[in-house]
Amino acid sequence: MHVVAFRHGVAEDLGLLQPALDQHGITVRFADLHRGLNLPDLAGAAGLIFMGGVMSVNDDLPYLQTELECIQRAVAKAQPVLGLCLGAQLIAKALGAQVYRNPVKEIGWFDVHFTDAARHDPLFAGLDGAETFLEWHEDTFDLPNGATHLAWSETCRNQAFRLAANVYGLQFHLECTPAIIADWCAKDASCGQPELDSPIDPERGRAHLAGLAKLIFGRWCALLK
Repeated sequence: MHVVAFRHGVAEDLGLLQPALDQHGITVRFADLHRGLNLPDLAGAAGLIFMGGVMSVNDDLPYLQTELECIQRAVAKAQPVLGLCLGAQLIAKALGAQVYRNPVKEIGWFDVHFTDAARHDPLFAGLDGAETFLEWHEDTFDLPNGATHLAWSETCRNQAFRLAANVYGLQFHLECTPAIIADWCAKDASCGQPELDSPIDPERGRAHLAGLAKLIFGRWCALLK
């Protein structure tokens, strides 16, 4: 069994998603359309993963249009899809929702609250109150028609959603390891912007977040057939 993961830059990696895939015996084939590579065969994939990226889904980039079409086809045939940050925004746009600038940038650690619907969700069941996740985005999105709202933050309402039984969009970066966070901080000028109250600590909640990722990503992997 394999999934196809769409990446959008050299700084994007599966991070904490990789151990969950390994545990379920799921291999990964990468689709790096931003590098001009050909689209791999998606017909035999158990699911599709769309990673983050520095671009906006509203940018006029041909490969993003291709990805939007891939999402539409996957949803039409009930193929599982997981989107992280930019990936969640791609899913929202592909399904007819608007993507636009959030009132504030979310860069750093933010409390994310789960909705009542999340308590009965296949991925988030058993989680209550709030968890602190890494955020790194300027844009936000409206929920697609028929989507279930799963999580919110004080500064960005739509943090997670589910459509049907197996299409998930997560605005926050559950996949990020401390190494990934440190690398982003070293490469991205945003870490030095005055809008940040304090430096981003890559090690914050390391063990706890690894456990959450194992639980949540593992549950998504269990949806694959």
